[in-house]
Amino acid sequence: MAKYWFISAPLYSHTDWGGFLGTAQALQERGHQILWISEAPLAPALARHGIPFQTIDQTGWLWPPPPQPDLTAIPPQEAVKLRYTRALDTWLSEDLVAAGVEALLQLAREIGSPDAIVSDPFLSASAIAADVLDLPLIICGWPAQRSLDEDVLFPVQRDLSSDSQQRIARLCVKFGVSGRNFSRGSAPAIRSEAIHIVYFTPDWYQAELELMLPQTQFVGGCPLNPEEPPPQWLLDIPAEKPLGLVTLGTIFTGDLGFYSWSAQALASAGMIPVLTLGWNPIAPEKKAELKRALPAGSRLLNWAPYEHLLPRCQIVIHHGGMGTTQRAVVHGLRQIVVPHAADQRIQARRVAEAKVGLHLTAHDVRQGQLRDGVKAILDADWVAENALKLAREMAALGGVERAAELVEGVVG
Repeated sequence: MAKYWFISAPLYSHTDWGGFLGTAQALQERGHQILWISEAPLAPALARHGIPFQTIDQTGWLWPPPPQPDLTAIPPQEAVKLRYTRALDTWLSEDLVAAGVEALLQLAREIGSPDAIVSDPFLSASAIAADVLDLPLIICGWPAQRSLDEDVLFPVQRDLSSDSQQRIARLCVKFGVSGRNFSRGSAPAIRSEAIHIVYFTPDWYQAELELMLPQTQFVGGCPLNPEEPPPQWLLDIPAEKPLGLVTLGTIFTGDLGFYSWSAQALASAGMIPVLTLGWNPIAPEKKAELKRALPAGSRLLNWAPYEHLLPRCQIVIHHGGMGTTQRAVVHGLRQIVVPHAADQRIQARRVAEAKVGLHLTAHDVRQGQLRDGVKAILDADWVAENALKLAREMAALGGVERAAELVEGVVG
């Protein structure tokens, strides 16, 4: 049996990507030795899922990012550059990445190297450590894509592309490696030479398929088997009552207006809103204000077991996190996506292109379009048919069991 290190940023959302954690569990059930490596905040979550956990002081991921300044007070071009730079710093701050590599190398000296590193798609420390240790790098949750031609980039993107290339080059010199686990050319990214496992179908990436490299493998996904009995609050809701889920994942949960507007839209369509706030601290007075704004019968929770809740839902209103989007897809649910940052805009676009839901902006929400959006997609039978068809296509690809087979194939 093989020994695998699973490495992620210290955010619960980064254990998902549609099936990252599930792949670790599937490999462990097959008898392989799994060790999940991240910073201390993730330890309790991994313990709940029965995955051995190793704490390191630094993974190389900058979180939280520095406070964002008022972008309306600076010229538009400068604002765009600042947004791109903040995103780059999150995964490629040289001092943090170097510290993350050192932590992983020290761990390898203490307990021995694994047979392969299976990584969050945005952890530069994983990419460099795998190179130093001469190990296969396996990326879960993001495709391997060829670089865009530089002439299609905006000037600010070209500037930042050069900056990122220089950062990677300096890190590679520091650790004496070639940088084989980074793409070349414009917009460098982490790229495994072995395999990238993606928990969707090829059609989900239809607009980008021409950019995909051969090491990209699509495994789709299936609904998860419940690990625990359903919670009593869910059992107490009569089975015939239609439910709608509202979530902003685990990071963007401070947008309390989103929750109240979404809940009102669901209630107007005759559904019971179930809202999950995550565990980020919310001032008591703000939470009390939100409760007063919710329609009668709403369920306001920090967390809900999706494997029990989603089979009872008709629709999910969410931010477009990859894990949340994938869970909604495998359950054949209609979606309304209101992206808040990063790759969420991409997920929102794909939901709309797959015709399984709507992509709304924050401006649309403030203008009251959630209510009309919920009614429109609930009334459109073809949206429900598309969602169920996509769920069947996802299941046919094998999900985390197929992902586990592919990981095993890399090690041989």
